[in-house]
Amino acid sequence: MEDVIEKAWIELGKESIFYNYLKMYFDNIPSENVRAVKLSISKNGRFKIIYNPRRLKAKGLIFTKAILKHEIFHIIHGHIFIKAKDNRDKKLWNLAMDAAINQQIRELDAFSVPLDTLLDEGCGTDNENLFVGPPMNYINKTAEEYYKWIIEYYEKSNKFDLELIDEDRIDSHDEFGNFELMEEIVSDLVSDVITETYEKSKGDIPSGLEIPISLIINKNKKNWKDLIRRFFGNSIVIEKYRTPLRPNRRYENQPGWRSLFGPKIAIIIDTSGSIIEEEYSAFFSEIENISKIYDSRIYLVQVDNSVQNVMRYGKGDWKSIDIKGKGETDLEPAILYLEENIRPEGIIIFTDGYVDVPIVKRRVLFVLSSKYNDEFKRNVEEIYGKYAVVVL
Repeated sequence: MEDVIEKAWIELGKESIFYNYLKMYFDNIPSENVRAVKLSISKNGRFKIIYNPRRLKAKGLIFTKAILKHEIFHIIHGHIFIKAKDNRDKKLWNLAMDAAINQQIRELDAFSVPLDTLLDEGCGTDNENLFVGPPMNYINKTAEEYYKWIIEYYEKSNKFDLELIDEDRIDSHDEFGNFELMEEIVSDLVSDVITETYEKSKGDIPSGLEIPISLIINKNKKNWKDLIRRFFGNSIVIEKYRTPLRPNRRYENQPGWRSLFGPKIAIIIDTSGSIIEEEYSAFFSEIENISKIYDSRIYLVQVDNSVQNVMRYGKGDWKSIDIKGKGETDLEPAILYLEENIRPEGIIIFTDGYVDVPIVKRRVLFVLSSKYNDEFKRNVEEIYGKYAVVVL
């Protein structure tokens, strides 16, 4: 029998195909240690819905679908990046964020308590079938606007006491602003996921998300250097641990630190002869800059109509790279080699596009030379999405 959270995803997909594609970037994790639903982001850059199956089953499918939509809206509206100054400020932001979100979700709006009533009476909110709603005369505003409204209301009324609000019954958003990954990487992750989901769903945007999604898409339009750096974003140190096999440089007789690194990235270079030397230099110069930022495992494959050279790329290697090949182009041999031998999590392909579009089963970014093939670019956008290709 299907889990209640899986059923909720199915019901959301009936509202908009956007949710069907978005689900691909989420992991559903059952846990008895959460009240209802908790949103988090894993070290490998996936969204986690941690949920209590027993409590959600008791509350029913309609409520579960609404809560799932509630968490998705927090992501798209950028609330996960809001950082509170202290515990009191955290409470204010919790109220403001939910007031902005819940009014857009019909099932939650029906049980909402207006902000002014809540502040006066201190009754409970999220996850107990009572939710924060906007003041009747101040609707369709952002979390930032409601945060300011709460501050002004508090200053004018002199009867609002935060301690009256039962914190255990407010959606705490504990994970917001507290990421295991760098905030810049999380921001790029959200932009990529929402943009790709929008592209795949052919603009079928759920009601209430038109403006925030359009802002994300416009923000996501960056140059080729930005996109390559974003692609490398997940290749970071994901864990450090003590080991006696590595001596501590600072303290004798103490174990040193060893790091576990993130995904392997492979770079395929089209050496068929139509890419000019200046563009090779520009591309490798950026790869060199990235190698200084992210101490990742980078593999370089040169290919024309067959694999010409494979190497583990290190800092400074670009100065001694000898471009081999110059024959006709076929990218498939390089893809097959990587699949069988390297198995990278992501592949960057530098080409002019005068070749058939390869089948890539992994995360991929095509970087095209300035004299690229228009048809190739159009085909890549159709198969992999608009933001899977960029021109040098």
